[in-house]
Amino acid sequence: MSLNLESKKAVVTGVVETLSNAQTVVVAEYQGVTVDKMTAIRANARKADVYLHVLKNTLARKAVEGTKFAPLADKCFGPLVYSVSADPIAAAKIINDFAKDNAQVKIIGGMYNDQLLDVKGIKHLASIPSREELLAKVMGVMQQIPASFVRCIAAIQAKKAEAA
Repeated sequence: MSLNLESKKAVVTGVVETLSNAQTVVVAEYQGVTVDKMTAIRANARKADVYLHVLKNTLARKAVEGTKFAPLADKCFGPLVYSVSADPIAAAKIINDFAKDNAQVKIIGGMYNDQLLDVKGIKHLASIPSREELLAKVMGVMQQIPASFVRCIAAIQAKKAEAA
């Protein structure tokens, strides 16, 4: 279905707003992916607060024009899905996991921290633990210290009790 000029402007405006809060954009080819699989990835993206859409490439190029993501315009060719997130790694994780499960999905590239990333860069970004995972690890270490202290005190008291 063809969009009229007003609809195109609205789409571009929406994408520009999304990009203004974004840290990461990942672009991937999706040709041959079934509707069911696309629906599933969209649901996963929504849960992770990732903007995941199939856009007309001309509109995508227009939207990135004048933003920090402008260098991505050179990659906007073919049937692409755009993954955008304010979280530094969420967009990369969503697309990377989708590509692992679907051979038809091919990561084209992306941008993070004002740098263009190739496929290897996107996969590396996706391998970084999320903020929640890192906080859970820190909390685990923090809980380990008092637990070890309590076990040490209990062992000392047990030895004193044996000696007496």
